[in-house]
Amino acid sequence: MDKINGYAKEEAEELLRYIEEGKRAGKTLTSLFSGYGKAHGRAGGSVRNYYYKLLKTESNEAKALLAGRDLRAETVRPFTPGETEEMLRLILSEKGKGFSVRRSIANICGGDEKKMLRYQNKYRNMLRKQPETVREAAKRAGVQLESGRRTFLQRRLETEIDALYDRLSFSLRAENEQLRETVRRLTEENELLRRASRVKKAMLAASGAKAQ
Repeated sequence: MDKINGYAKEEAEELLRYIEEGKRAGKTLTSLFSGYGKAHGRAGGSVRNYYYKLLKTESNEAKALLAGRDLRAETVRPFTPGETEEMLRLILSEKGKGFSVRRSIANICGGDEKKMLRYQNKYRNMLRKQPETVREAAKRAGVQLESGRRTFLQRRLETEIDALYDRLSFSLRAENEQLRETVRRLTEENELLRRASRVKKAMLAASGAKAQ
């Protein structure tokens, strides 16, 4: 079976088609990576990494798959020192209220998925590469970071809270999509009514002119 960067050629093509159709429907790449991952037993982050790697692959097979598709990687905007400081302050402020990192980021980003992903990646990278910077920021904010020895019940509680938040977020997104579709349909109906009204007025005007 032919493979491209570890995916079967058929699955790579299916992924591109899924993303292409999703983007036409107005969905974000983040939601598409997550949706495809859940449907195929893959982590959303793994799907994202594969997609971006595929876009940069120079093999003939990859180029053939991408030909004619309007797909591209989103530009990554680096954090400025000021943005980094503000991000840490906001996340740690939410954590001080008892929220998990994931929930804290969701709270301060107001449901903006692109911003959430950007903050999440930056914070996790800093934890790995600049732990002292994060600890100093936490100290200034008066927040105690996890020691890494959380109990099973603590981890389970955080997981359940995050799962609940995801369900609520998904419900809201679905409701918003439904509302957008309703607005679109009503707009079309209103336009049809306006056209019918103009035609009726024109017919009445023509009828009155003939009567004279």
